[in-house]
Amino acid sequence: MKNKSEHDKRIATMTFSSVYPLYLAKIEKKGRTKKELHQVIKWLTAFDEKKLKELIDQKVNYKSFFQKAKLNPNASMIKGVICGYRVEEIENLLTQRVRYLDKLVDELAKGKAMDKILRKA
Repeated sequence: MKNKSEHDKRIATMTFSSVYPLYLAKIEKKGRTKKELHQVIKWLTAFDEKKLKELIDQKVNYKSFFQKAKLNPNASMIKGVICGYRVEEIENLLTQRVRYLDKLVDELAKGKAMDKILRKA
């Protein structure tokens, strides 16, 4: 990461609504469903369908998105590499949370079992 501070600021100001369609396209291309994507998002953030739609419609940035979230207590169990960085080693809390979501979406797209994605087993 060339400039962590700039990278973290850029992530904080990105709108969730601009990234959501990319998540959806990624997982649907691999045969997964919108319902599964929402299940993963709900597991991480506790947002139900209504709240998720509201946040997308409001075009909230990631900073606001994760401020409103009630992060799953098992989120720290998310490990591994996403975008070239180990999620468990990311120092900026917001950036780490965004990468948690990226990692979960990536696992969904790769066909991982939902129980494993949701850290149930």
